[in-house]
Amino acid sequence: MPAWNDWLREWMGTAWYEGVLILLSVVGVYVAVILLTRIFGLRSFSKMSSFDFAATVAVGSVMASTVTSRQPSLAHGALALFGLYLVQWVTARLRLRLPGVSKPVDNTPVVLMADGHFCENAMLAAQVSRGDVYAKLRSANVFRLREVRAVVLETTGDISVLHGDADRPLDAELLEGVEGSDAVRKDDSTAPRT
Repeated sequence: MPAWNDWLREWMGTAWYEGVLILLSVVGVYVAVILLTRIFGLRSFSKMSSFDFAATVAVGSVMASTVTSRQPSLAHGALALFGLYLVQWVTARLRLRLPGVSKPVDNTPVVLMADGHFCENAMLAAQVSRGDVYAKLRSANVFRLREVRAVVLETTGDISVLHGDADRPLDAELLEGVEGSDAVRKDDSTAPRT
């Protein structure tokens, strides 16, 4: 039996019992993530803000290091996950209640294209190329640049494409808080919402 164990260790880089411990760590971390997500809510994996995105990446990193390394231990990994979920939850609550919290935590969305025309200065500042925008336009099924009302680099780094009839202005509320939105022709009417 010891010879078989040595052969397995040499071939796999681990002994069978270490493999079992890794599998148990996977189950433990998986259960911890499910429980914490149920406690703190689905926002835990959203990409609504740059902070949410960073927390999601950090959760993945903690999960991976807990499963594949001896350190951190399963208990340390679960505690780190709890801390990440808690900080994200507290930050989300503060953003809702205190308007000043969003500014240092979130990036400001920016218009990269307005009414079919590139906003070169904004693209340069955001480090987004025309090729990046063209790729997003294609994935949004845009057939003509004149149909593009606005292309917005969102706080998460995603690019949104607002397109449609070039003769119809956008509702001003859609671009509220977006840097460079003054370049987009908007409908400022106060029609009642349904």
